[in-house]
Amino acid sequence: MKVSVVYALPSEQVWLPINVPDDATVLTAIHQSKILEVFPDIDLQAQKVGVFGKVSPLTHELKNGDRVEIYRPLIWQPDDDDDDDDD
Repeated sequence: MKVSVVYALPSEQVWLPINVPDDATVLTAIHQSKILEVFPDIDLQAQKVGVFGKVSPLTHELKNGDRVEIYRPLIWQPDDDDDDDDD
């Protein structure tokens, strides 16, 4: 069956269409796509994954046409601009 694995960074987005066995899971698709070789910083123990925008476990069984998404951590950093009136 055909599925895709996607991952997006601020400067780069990757969409990998692959064929997987009918009983494939999210983890199967991730490994078969070899995306972990392209992005070795992906940590499946820390980062969430999902299918079509819905967070799913790595053991979730896929259906034909599913899009497996690996979510990167979103970290907000405050501006360096200090608005305090400490002067």
